[in-house]
Amino acid sequence: MICDTAEDFAAQLPDFGAIAGLDLGTVTIGVAVSDSMRSIATPLTTIKRKKFGLDAAALLELTTARLIKGLVLGLPMNMDGSEGPRCQATRAFARNLEKLTPLPIIFWDERLSTVAAERALLEADTSRKRRGEVIDHVAAGYILQGMLDRLAHMKGTL
Repeated sequence: MICDTAEDFAAQLPDFGAIAGLDLGTVTIGVAVSDSMRSIATPLTTIKRKKFGLDAAALLELTTARLIKGLVLGLPMNMDGSEGPRCQATRAFARNLEKLTPLPIIFWDERLSTVAAERALLEADTSRKRRGEVIDHVAAGYILQGMLDRLAHMKGTL
């Protein structure tokens, strides 16, 4: 089920259990997961994109293995707040994925998540090669942490 608001998403989630954040690129999907209390996002892996069926199978295998309770998809909006072709592709991916899983799905504005991830990796003195390997799932961590913070704020625990 694709949720329109964080409140709708929260209502679909059980009280405890990890959620996953996804940074959907054209070549890769960065994946991050939360702890079961939903306080910390941890970058996990990057899935090489092939075609939707294989991408979805890899994601659903991961969600089953990690007991994931919901999915947060980064929505790559333009800096002016408008939606371009990448947003349309992300929304189409979510609509197709929704048919394959009962997990609630929500979008999170991912503007500057890759910039923040790149900055953090530079500050950690990560090599260019290593940054290329991890940037997508680090960006997914920023996307997921944004939603985790929003959920905590809604509960009044932030």
